[in-house]
Amino acid sequence: MTAFNPPTGVLLGQYIPGTKAWDKARAGLCITATEIAAVMGLSPWASRFSLWHKKAGLPTPPFETNPAVEWGNRLEPVVAQKFADEHPEIELRTTGTWRHRDREWQRATPDRIAQDRLVEVKTSPFGDGWGPSGSDELPIYYRCQVQWQLDTLGLDVCHVALLVSGHDYREYVVEYDETDAKVMRGAAEEFLNDVRQGNRPPIDGADATYQTIRVQPVGREERDVEISAEHAADYDIAQQAYRAADTELTRARGQILDAIGTGYRAVHGDRRIAYRTVKDDGTTLALQPYRGTSA
Repeated sequence: MTAFNPPTGVLLGQYIPGTKAWDKARAGLCITATEIAAVMGLSPWASRFSLWHKKAGLPTPPFETNPAVEWGNRLEPVVAQKFADEHPEIELRTTGTWRHRDREWQRATPDRIAQDRLVEVKTSPFGDGWGPSGSDELPIYYRCQVQWQLDTLGLDVCHVALLVSGHDYREYVVEYDETDAKVMRGAAEEFLNDVRQGNRPPIDGADATYQTIRVQPVGREERDVEISAEHAADYDIAQQAYRAADTELTRARGQILDAIGTGYRAVHGDRRIAYRTVKDDGTTLALQPYRGTSA
């Protein structure tokens, strides 16, 4: 078995996710591997706006688990064991929360560590954004996470073990990219400076931004608030566009549902577009899109 070469990062400790100790290790003015994609404006779960409020100690929506998160956590040790079975020459170890040896604010909590490399474990219902097994094609937000982990720990390679749809096992190899890491570090430092100086990011269209705005005010005063002509016009235009898009979406749904008939899935080539759910009597309940499509 290959000798274990420790990373150059500083191990802060091994914490159970969700505990106070775990939260403390990730709190304050630091950027973790799961946050760097939000800093870059590339996260599907958080925005620069929502992360800024979190780092500034302002109200943010509470984290709510869902089946994807639950089963991702449940399956992590199973997928990690599959990787270990495929690579008996590598000693796979659990790890903890790390910081960069020089940059105390740079944090990462990789899933596993194996000799001189990291191993990340992921699950995906449909595999959207993932390339063929053996490639380095990851969704951009996971690539950010992996590069941040490698940069934090001072390592050069990360293996990603992925389970798609509960049965399709794949592996990816991502090498450290110094240029990408430098860009992310610069963006993270600028972001943290904005937090210190109170420079709030602009409001964008991310749902995380809207949900963060929702939890800021508490209570209601019986008063009118004058808004700008620009904000009023922007809202009116967006509402009109939404109604028009909703009408077009209903038409597109009708076309697909009509084409499916008594079938189950709508496909185009090797792409699944949408699927039909039914009531107990066999009539249509709904047309559901596959991830990455709009049905």
